[in-house]
Amino acid sequence: MLEELFPNVTIEDLVEASQETLYMTIIALVGTAIIGLLLGLLLFLTSKGNFWENRLINFVVATFVNVFRAVPFIILILLLFPFTDFVVGTLRGPNAALPALILGSAPFYARLVEIALKEVDKGVVEAAKAMGAKASTIIFKVLLPESKPALVSGLTVTAIALIGYTAMAGAIGAGGLGNHAYYFGFQRKSWDVVFVSTVIIVIIVFIFQFIGDAITRKIDKR
Repeated sequence: MLEELFPNVTIEDLVEASQETLYMTIIALVGTAIIGLLLGLLLFLTSKGNFWENRLINFVVATFVNVFRAVPFIILILLLFPFTDFVVGTLRGPNAALPALILGSAPFYARLVEIALKEVDKGVVEAAKAMGAKASTIIFKVLLPESKPALVSGLTVTAIALIGYTAMAGAIGAGGLGNHAYYFGFQRKSWDVVFVSTVIIVIIVFIFQFIGDAITRKIDKR
């Protein structure tokens, strides 16, 4: 029955494409979480009235974040071809997509981190200052713990955006379900392949959303 409905679908190819999509998403998400958190902290801490207030650093970081957020992802991949070739040594396959995936999503997550930190109750921060806590103590013992639910929620949103990015990266040979849907589905007019690839991507999105929501609920003590 399934073979009649989806005559062009090959299970082995779908499994391999799904694994590539998950690989790109998870590795890029780890890089995004690290770089985005650092950028978001810099944006927050160097802004007016905060511990490391510095207009120049804040301007440079904000400009970097805004520029990379403004560039459409498919164009960003093309712009990063020389850098990707230098770092990875190839322009094809899942590894070749990682630099663009991280640089495309880290600035997005950085803004979510900044927003999450701004939402921390200023009274808690002021109380920590009054007790003589150092800036590093306030960052790691107050700001980050208090904003943890928002940080995880923001990372969940970023993960879902990353899954969409992997599909776009697949259109230029990065592998994954996007690559499978485009080359083995669209170009060959095998619409059953496109449909099944899309369904699997949607399922992966739901799984990431479910995991992210579950973690957020567990750590949210409010």
